[in-house]
Amino acid sequence: MSILQQLLNQRSSLSPSRIKILDYIVENQELCSEMTSQVLCEKIQVSQSSIIKFTQQLGYKGFTDFKFALIKEQNHKASLLNAHIPLHSKINDQDSILMMAQKLAQEKQQALLNTTNAINHIEFSKIIKLINSAARVQIMGIGGSALTAKDLSFKLLKIGIIALSEQDTHVQIATANTLKKGDVQILLSYSGLRKEILIAAKAARDKGATVIALTRKKRNGLRDIADYCIDTIADEEKYRSSSISSRTAQNAITDLIFMSLLQKRGSDVKLLMFDISSSINKI
Repeated sequence: MSILQQLLNQRSSLSPSRIKILDYIVENQELCSEMTSQVLCEKIQVSQSSIIKFTQQLGYKGFTDFKFALIKEQNHKASLLNAHIPLHSKINDQDSILMMAQKLAQEKQQALLNTTNAINHIEFSKIIKLINSAARVQIMGIGGSALTAKDLSFKLLKIGIIALSEQDTHVQIATANTLKKGDVQILLSYSGLRKEILIAAKAARDKGATVIALTRKKRNGLRDIADYCIDTIADEEKYRSSSISSRTAQNAITDLIFMSLLQKRGSDVKLLMFDISSSINKI
């Protein structure tokens, strides 16, 4: 929440003198960031102690601390509006639609090539065997990764593998605690730092399930917990408006998992998929 919004949210609960302070700061943010509390109190015609107590009520140590936070926020907003900073990765606000399309295609293609080239085929084969023989498979992701997790769970269900995927993080963590030896947990997190993911991973590992992580190559908390890691490589470290190339990398791996299991399960699975399609077509 911005400092301006924080101020406005508290307006109705303030005394008349503090409303006077608030209104002046809201209307003169840039000027206030250059003033001392003494200059500000002369401008508003209130006591210096009123200014200090007002900023303390907002959670700051005093006016100086509040002023530094205001300057930091202003600098951040200015940097976001800087024309030299890309909208996403190498895409900037001057690109034509064709140029954006080509840059997106290049970014996605690079993520696909880097991710598939990084696969450890021996370890990947072990992972496929574990998923194929699992009693249950939990698949978990947050945000954009949740969409990929849901897609993989549906694909696995179509080939007869009991796959669990929920959107609610509390349900995901509860599910992780029901896993046991012989079950597999697949976690999708490019950063590998999301607290919900780490809690679920530790719960599954403590219960004896095999934990498989789809995450970036850089060391992170999820890599430290997982039994197996599949690298998802994407150029989204600096300017990332959304999980575009990282989700492309995840989709490449999850589709490969599906195709590998489909191949492994043979003709029986083809019949099952045909039955499912036939039933859906009756709707």
